[in-house]
Amino acid sequence: MDFFHKKHSCEIDGEKFASEDELMEHYRTVHHKLILKCHKCGKEFIHEKDRLHHVREEHEKEMDARVHKSEHKHKGTGNPQDQVDSNMRNFGDNF
Repeated sequence: MDFFHKKHSCEIDGEKFASEDELMEHYRTVHHKLILKCHKCGKEFIHEKDRLHHVREEHEKEMDARVHKSEHKHKGTGNPQDQVDSNMRNFGDNF
């Protein structure tokens, strides 16, 4: 019985590896394949579709926060009384 399970296999020659790092090294050295890296965390991928999936799944929250960060800006001079005055300026117009 094999105590050392090899779950990462090469799509080109079928050779199996115990870790993803070993598989990436195999692709790089034996098949001279371009290895794609995530720009955020450096994780390596053989296929662009896998890298894109990783970015969407792992880094989507951070990207989403960047897209919406302008929605959370505070307005005003920073002086609390000026903020109250600007909010209360037209308060009595509706009564």
